[in-house]
Amino acid sequence: MAAKIRKGDRVVVLTGKDKGRSGEVIEVNPKDNRATVRGINIVRKHQRQTANQEGGIISREAPVHISNLAIADPKDDKPTRVGFKTLTDGRKVRVAKRSGETIDG
Repeated sequence: MAAKIRKGDRVVVLTGKDKGRSGEVIEVNPKDNRATVRGINIVRKHQRQTANQEGGIISREAPVHISNLAIADPKDDKPTRVGFKTLTDGRKVRVAKRSGETIDG
């Protein structure tokens, strides 16, 4: 099955502490149904000092469950559902249900 959310997509957070914010998907973990989004779900991690890394408290993005994300419509950046359409040349593309725009080129 084709993935509805892929790396590089612009997504909107639907629930949680970052509700309403949007960002770019950095990585997707389909096995766990989770995606990491740039600037969303920032957690502070206590890092022990090692020979090649400095210690201290570092902030990084934690993965978010895919059900809490929606693709941003290419037309107006509002959350939309994703459908699929087969083009005349045989390619299967993702389509925004809200506006009918194709998501991937």
